[in-house]
Amino acid sequence: MLCYFHSSLILQPLKIHKALTIVCSTQPKPPPRKRPTVDGQRPAFRNRKNYGASRRSIQKTLKQEQVTFTTPTPDDPIVGIIGGGMAGLACALYLEKRGVRSTVFDTGVHGLGGRMGTRIVDPQPLIFDHAAQFFTASDPQFAGLVQGWLEQGLVREWQGTIGELEVGGHFVPLPSSPPRYIGVNGMRPIADSLLSQTRMINVERPCWISKLEPFNGMWHLSENGKPCGKFDAIVIAHNGKCANRLLGSSGLPLIAGQMKRLELSSIWALLAAFEDPLQIPGEGAFPFEGAFVRGVDSISWMANNTKKLQGSHSNGPHCWTFLSTAAYAKRNKVPQENIPNATAEKVKAGMLLGVEEALGLPKGSLQKPFYTRIQLWGAALPTNTPGIPCIFDPLGRAGICGDWLLGSNLESAALSGISLANHMADHFQSSGGRPEEFAVGLRNQFQPLRGHDIGQFPGLESQTQTQMPTQQSYQFAT
Repeated sequence: MLCYFHSSLILQPLKIHKALTIVCSTQPKPPPRKRPTVDGQRPAFRNRKNYGASRRSIQKTLKQEQVTFTTPTPDDPIVGIIGGGMAGLACALYLEKRGVRSTVFDTGVHGLGGRMGTRIVDPQPLIFDHAAQFFTASDPQFAGLVQGWLEQGLVREWQGTIGELEVGGHFVPLPSSPPRYIGVNGMRPIADSLLSQTRMINVERPCWISKLEPFNGMWHLSENGKPCGKFDAIVIAHNGKCANRLLGSSGLPLIAGQMKRLELSSIWALLAAFEDPLQIPGEGAFPFEGAFVRGVDSISWMANNTKKLQGSHSNGPHCWTFLSTAAYAKRNKVPQENIPNATAEKVKAGMLLGVEEALGLPKGSLQKPFYTRIQLWGAALPTNTPGIPCIFDPLGRAGICGDWLLGSNLESAALSGISLANHMADHFQSSGGRPEEFAVGLRNQFQPLRGHDIGQFPGLESQTQTQMPTQQSYQFAT
């Protein structure tokens, strides 16, 4: 049984070991040393694409000199938050509750939210939740947040049938408890609405922070050489190879080392729109809106976005999201920023074939979608965790938040952001003294993380792992 973490966790201080330090004061900054060049070009480095957590790479990261700020924290600090997913947004919101200003930097072109992604295709429009599909709430503090979202009309309970679909078309519905929540207009509008009433939070997007530089007692952030502001403290609220690259020469060896230990799975998302409902031959439409798929190599989840978001009122196209298994994505992984057409076609064909296998349909009988889009989430979900709500380095005034610190779901992300915000605010109120009391998570060991290929759903896992024998099941094909 999975263990879930609650907001009542108490962050325990860690002993800070001696390390090489870069002392940041008000002294003039020495000119940077230039790398040697060959014919005017920077030399190539071996294994530049390897951002994994090998022992050698972690040891190299830990050899960075530690930044230590010696100037006192000002009475009105400002925090730079890199990443506008749920963790980063929750951190910004709760910093504001504690009277702390922040700026959120996010790479999203269409909106905030990270993996709370919703794609809208005009002119129909076609609407797809193409990352997070739904969420549950088991922690009292997060449940309180969700209650507020319900009252604001941002989310509602997903009343449609979801369950487990075994290869060949055997479907077992899950009980309606615990409640499952979805965005009223998709997942992304939740994120876009969270900061609508705030006054102390600035948002910069699309912006890809590429460098962190400590100078004169502050962090200076930049995007490809363009200054993006200076901050008294920073929060890393994203992960994967981009975060590793950013932290690689940041002067935060302990934080960088923990980030490099994180292991992530990949997931392919196939968005497909059909003119007609998907039918059981001779029986009618499928009796579910979402299903965890078992026994199919290429598919782990499928959901009817049209039914989920619009119910029975829609007479338009039927928009489905199909998510791959982590194993299938690993075998077919390519750079997500530049997916070759041949790979996209191969993955699409393999996943549509998997849909037929899951539903028990004859090969080639699935109606052809009139719209498809394939997307790779290269750093989709964590597979290991240190099991602590947040990480904070008081010497460098830098922290990490994210779902991977506790689990792999929206609830974990929110709780992590809240925890880091409160911890940093407490540190600011202490005037930066007694750093050993505020060092958290810098040396915690990682443990494997279990859950569905598309994440964890607190309160739901035990039901999907052990089905009640009295539940009604459906066989789509014979």
